[in-house]
Amino acid sequence: MALQHCRVVLVRTHYPGNLGATARVMHNFGLRDLVLVAPHADVHDRNARQLSTHGEPILDAARSVPDLGAALADCVLVLGTSGPTGGLFRRQPLGMPHEVLAHALEPLRGGHRVALVFGPEPTGLANDEVTRCHHLIHIPTADEYASLNLAQAVAVCLYELRKQWLACVAPPAAEETPATFAEQEHMFAQLRTALDEIHFLYGPKADALMHAVRHLLGKARLSAMEVNVLLGLARQIRWYVAHHPRTMGDNEAGYDEADQHRGDQESGGTS
Repeated sequence: MALQHCRVVLVRTHYPGNLGATARVMHNFGLRDLVLVAPHADVHDRNARQLSTHGEPILDAARSVPDLGAALADCVLVLGTSGPTGGLFRRQPLGMPHEVLAHALEPLRGGHRVALVFGPEPTGLANDEVTRCHHLIHIPTADEYASLNLAQAVAVCLYELRKQWLACVAPPAAEETPATFAEQEHMFAQLRTALDEIHFLYGPKADALMHAVRHLLGKARLSAMEVNVLLGLARQIRWYVAHHPRTMGDNEAGYDEADQHRGDQESGGTS
């Protein structure tokens, strides 16, 4: 799977729990390659293990390297993360997750290595580390509290990466055959007969009400299958009326004079 060519690089991670939670998130989204740059935290720490939940093999296989260059040597694209958005080093290559992670799709499809780089919890990536990134990801958090937990930031980025990856490799959804004009007209004729029989359409307003029904269904751009469903509905209405006859006087109709009068009052019209 091409997403396994995406490497998560954690730089000088301080808290073991973030190592474990990152491994779990990577397992959730189908990534396996974890590289730790000069880590302060230990992958064997109890807290890392507790928070890794089925991500233990990723922790066990994680490589520790002394500097960022060693972590990125075989990568063709490096995407970093940054909370701050100002200054010379961070302003120009900055974008939101969906914008920046789109750049990763083509090299991943080609089987090339892409790195997602996350800085240490207290400070994030330093300027000299930011300059090594081709693009920077900024997660648009609320101004009141912009700082994300490291593992949460990893989760946001990997979710967006997987979402975009699935969208570009998924086969196009099969389109339903649209109903022809003749099919729709046949359906409307049958539906009108059924609505007449239950007195939903009644009196001088019947044509206007049927027009409203046509307009409502027309906005749906019905498929041939949906037209068949409505034909079945009309048939079932007519079957029910035929097998449950009753005498309806003028005052029992669905649109009796009182109903029409109320409708006229509400719309401001006159009978």
